Amino acid sequence: MTNPRAQAQETKAPLARRLRVGLKRFFGPWGMFVRGFIKHPVMVGSIVPSSPTLIRHMLRPVDWKNTKLFVEYGPGVGTFCRPVLERMAGDATLIAIDTNEDFIDYLRKDIRDSRFIAVHGSAADVEEIVRAHGFEKADYVLSGLPFSTLPAGVGPAIAAATHRVLRPGGAFLVYQFRARARDFLAAHFNRIDNAFEWVNVPPCFLFWGWKD
Repeated sequence: MTNPRAQAQETKAPLARRLRVGLKRFFGPWGMFVRGFIKHPVMVGSIVPSSPTLIRHMLRPVDWKNTKLFVEYGPGVGTFCRPVLERMAGDATLIAIDTNEDFIDYLRKDIRDSRFIAVHGSAADVEEIVRAHGFEKADYVLSGLPFSTLPAGVGPAIAAATHRVLRPGGAFLVYQFRARARDFLAAHFNRIDNAFEWVNVPPCFLFWGWKD
């Protein structure tokens, strides 16, 4: 004899799964971004992904023809990854590094590009990560990590490692919501260009630290 209660539970289970999948598709990358912010608020700079205007402004100084390796810290759901890949040459590589395994899993499934490598790890280990993938130096490193809220010592370690991994003439591209982030760059980069982007939520400071 069929148990009505058990039958009802079996019916609800597939419905619940379909509902979860439907919500995931509806919210898409934004939903994943919000979940990442809630789970790791110290490591995610904003609950809102960067605007297209900010992306264009931040990437404008990049010499794409001479870029073989581009590295990004804290890629989140790939807001910058896709524009970078669109601009890169066919033989260039983009390495995205994030401590949030959920973001890395999402990117590996969502971005189907042979030039793209998503790494679950720390930006402070960028030198080891770059060497592990067959490179000695990076041309550009991009970061939206919130330097002001990182654990003590992590920000300076990341800035130092980034300066070491960059080739001469390369640059550390940083967008932040606090001007204090410039202090982390100034300890290693003698030449720092800066700007401010209003068309973003929230508006933010932009820095380009050049390695001479």
